[in-house]
Amino acid sequence: MSREAPASRSDFKVWRRFTTRWADNDAYGHANNAIYYQWFDSAVNAWLVEQGMLDIERGDPIALVVETRCSYFRPLAFPGDVEAGLAVAALGRSSVRYRIGIFAADADEAAAQGEFVHAVVDRATRRPVEIPASWRKTLGTIS
Repeated sequence: MSREAPASRSDFKVWRRFTTRWADNDAYGHANNAIYYQWFDSAVNAWLVEQGMLDIERGDPIALVVETRCSYFRPLAFPGDVEAGLAVAALGRSSVRYRIGIFAADADEAAAQGEFVHAVVDRATRRPVEIPASWRKTLGTIS
């Protein structure tokens, strides 16, 4: 099985910066793998909130995470800043697949990268619904 190559900054459309915390490091002295998923989740959902697509308390429809994956290339650790790059990889009828790259603040190649899939569902029934046209338009800006 061949390993994917690290993404470059040009593969992503929007950015979010995070400062690592002491608690992010594991016993091996680098950010624990679970922390990368926190960065994924925060990067995607913060962008959705900023775009007016995610209303955590009253929004309908809502988006639920149904799949994630991450490949790691080089370690990141406290102290330091990391940047999460975000792009839409695929836009379906009721789901969106995001591509996310995690970069050291001064690096051109991703330290880790992966995908994060949201299923768009009705708030009450949790059944899939079609992505609203306004969401589709906004998501298209980072495709």
